[in-house]
Amino acid sequence: MHYENFWFALGLTVFAGMATGIGSILAFMAPRTNYRWLSIGTGFSAGVMLYVSFVEIFAEKGASALVEYYGYTQGHWINVISFFSGIAIIGIIDALIPKFENPHEVHKEKEYELLHSKSEVSDEDIEDFKRSKKLMRMGLFTALAIAIHNFPEGLATFLSALEDPTIGIPIAIAIALHNIPEGISVSIPIFYATGNRKKAFIYSFLSGLAEPIGALIGFAALYYFMGADSGVIPSNIMGILFSVVAGIMVYISLDELLPTSRAYCKGHDSIIGLILGMLIMALSLLLFK
Repeated sequence: MHYENFWFALGLTVFAGMATGIGSILAFMAPRTNYRWLSIGTGFSAGVMLYVSFVEIFAEKGASALVEYYGYTQGHWINVISFFSGIAIIGIIDALIPKFENPHEVHKEKEYELLHSKSEVSDEDIEDFKRSKKLMRMGLFTALAIAIHNFPEGLATFLSALEDPTIGIPIAIAIALHNIPEGISVSIPIFYATGNRKKAFIYSFLSGLAEPIGALIGFAALYYFMGADSGVIPSNIMGILFSVVAGIMVYISLDELLPTSRAYCKGHDSIIGLILGMLIMALSLLLFK
């Protein structure tokens, strides 16, 4: 574990988390925005994260650390179990968030109309939307839901950057691009729950803080409880963590990034972004090793 990269890794995690604010600004300020770029961008993010998860984190970092510690057969078994455990962890978190509170539910264009309105929003408008969408509980619950969901994402970004900045940078960019449509989605229900654009932006922006907070809490727990004697996290624990992180990133790519990319795409935008992301990630791993 390369502790000299601590502040750099934390900075990347903060950058990735704060991208929710960019999405919120887009939702408020760009009524005629062509969201097609989001399709290519989120497809690109999925390509980056899928490639680095399978090729670098799961197959190399996780497997090599676990095989070295446990031996070939047991090491690979633990690697696979850890990978699917990561998928299960993020999947359970996602399943526990009700549909309307889930920030990864893509909102329809008509739901942006009041956001883009220059005039004050009437109580009747807000109440009509609450009745039609049953969003009476949205507000703070949505912010809490996204915060819980972003905890493992923050830890994944932080650990990747801490171990290897050349991997951490593209992962942070991919997570940031993923957080932009997430910020858009969070802004809509928060606004309709409160009728306040400023409050919707603040909650959307602050929800991104869950990523660096999750990273710090996770790292502190690992360092003080598992590396207490030597001050170094054992290699087998790091191997398991890398495989769990790979699983989390694959789930995010397949369940969140690609569906979002498809929702905003025209033609082959989504697959073009996906392939470009894989290509750029492959070239970066070859050039910077």
